[in-house]
Amino acid sequence: MTRILIIEDEEDLAATMAYNLEREGFTTSTAGTGGGGLEIALGATSPDLVLLDLMLPDMPGTEVCRQIRANADTRKVPIIMVTAKSDEIDRVVGFEVGADDYVVKPFSVRELLLRIRAVLRRAGAGGAAAERDKEPLVVVGRLKIDIPGHNVYVDDQLIRLTALEFKLLSTFVERKGRVQSRESLLSDVWGIDADLTTRTVDTHVKRLRDKLGAAGAYIETIRGVGYRLQLDSGDD
Repeated sequence: MTRILIIEDEEDLAATMAYNLEREGFTTSTAGTGGGGLEIALGATSPDLVLLDLMLPDMPGTEVCRQIRANADTRKVPIIMVTAKSDEIDRVVGFEVGADDYVVKPFSVRELLLRIRAVLRRAGAGGAAAERDKEPLVVVGRLKIDIPGHNVYVDDQLIRLTALEFKLLSTFVERKGRVQSRESLLSDVWGIDADLTTRTVDTHVKRLRDKLGAAGAYIETIRGVGYRLQLDSGDD
């Protein structure tokens, strides 16, 4: 059963989210502080997804996100930030520290459930059979992508990617040589997040390139259009 950790200091809201999630078949844990949330997240049994408020009484939600991402056991756990901060810069910062999605308060239960399911699909939760049907290892120049394991290697060195970054790279690999517009990437990688701007794509592509190091050059910018993974890496 999918386990969701709710880190939210508004007790009524946390209780409402937990109630509705459990009605949909999820199991939940709640914490009212960032420290309490980290204790649960980094404990013996990691959650399958974290709903994280940005404004917590003891530390910023961005710091909680960073610590979850820095831990080897939880670095791939999907994180959805749930916050009253709606400015684009807040969204960009949230994605830069490793969030997979961003929900602005107030929100409907239906919207939250849709986003949770979309993020879990991207992360591969419940999709083991589908993963087995995919090619297990894809090689592009110095890049090796382990599809079932959600691992990426550059020159045989493991590169730590978030679930969203892995989905973005996988999309480029699946469509190698074909130009992908920013709008199509927003639709296909971020799913229902049509309210995000194309700057979100640029931010994530830059972050992905930086993590891939020398192999980041394989992702080519097509000025005024979008991006593509080059067919000829020059390293084969």
